[in-house]
Amino acid sequence: MTPPADLDQRLHNFSAGPGALPSDVMEEVREELPVFPGLGASIMEVSHRSAAYSEIHERAKERMARLLGLGDDWHVLFLASGASMQFHQVPLNFLPAGGSVAYLDTGNWSGKAVAEAVIVANTRSARVDVVASSRDGDYSYVPRQSDWRLDPGATYLHYTSNNTIYGTQLREEPDVPMPLVCDASSDFLSRPLDMDRYGLLYAGAQKNIGPAGVTAVLVRDEFLQTRLPGLPTLLDYGTHAKKLFHTPPVFAIYIVDKVLGWIERNGGLAGMVERNRTKVEALYGALDATDFYRPTARTEDRSHMNVTFRLPSEELEARFVTEAAGEGLLALKGYRTVGGVRASIYNAVEPASVDALVDFMGRFESTYG
Repeated sequence: MTPPADLDQRLHNFSAGPGALPSDVMEEVREELPVFPGLGASIMEVSHRSAAYSEIHERAKERMARLLGLGDDWHVLFLASGASMQFHQVPLNFLPAGGSVAYLDTGNWSGKAVAEAVIVANTRSARVDVVASSRDGDYSYVPRQSDWRLDPGATYLHYTSNNTIYGTQLREEPDVPMPLVCDASSDFLSRPLDMDRYGLLYAGAQKNIGPAGVTAVLVRDEFLQTRLPGLPTLLDYGTHAKKLFHTPPVFAIYIVDKVLGWIERNGGLAGMVERNRTKVEALYGALDATDFYRPTARTEDRSHMNVTFRLPSEELEARFVTEAAGEGLLALKGYRTVGGVRASIYNAVEPASVDALVDFMGRFESTYG
């Protein structure tokens, strides 16, 4: 039998998703994977309605609510679909016949959300308004709210808080008269949120809070009650708010619970802000100190989760990624449609990993600059 790997052998993981998980969590999972304490079997092998799993599920919901300061008027759901399913499920539930919804287009994923909303709108004589887009600037910025064309009668405003491909991020929630709906997949739980402004927020776990296979959906009850009647059972948020309707992605939620516990032990969302600030200052500081590396996002809109940059040539970019991997710096290749380099520095990425990257960047520039 192959001996278990030493977690000290873990390299520096800058993957955009599925992204890095905390080493402490990986240790706990390794210990509990074959036999969950007091259960006599793995948590993956028992009923999702067992007392052991029910405790995990409810604790994860409680931790999520505690971290975000949610009251009893919020439902915390862990759904088996990815965040891309929510692109369709949100308008399916909340876009009324003859009504309108507003979307902010800041990148690839918000564009996909618009496309799905249009599919729903076309069946209901409804309208999807793109209030602003940064497509004209290759999504290198976030349109200022003063330039938005917003219909105050829209049912909700949908936006993507952080853009993994282009490296931009909205620093604060939009100030609008309708409920916000947010795809927060890639910066969820990296900072506090003003939840009073939201009707619904969703996030695929695989960026910042767990492995692929589960999506966190937070929905305010007042907003939930505005959903349309006659929805397909599994696509009705109300089905899942009422009870645990069917088998959830048990193992993924088990790990999410552990990651939420890790966030709490490390200072909660305020602790994540400070942890990420250290990494952001180190990495962007290195990028701004030279003309050899060129960040792709405008300074005021730079993401604190996905740092995207270019080198003087595509050949150098390919060499950079290859040589970095040889030194244990993983997954630095930019998204396939845009190229360049991307370092995803989610909550679980250690500051020491960013320091190692910055050190490599300096040596690489000395050799090829």
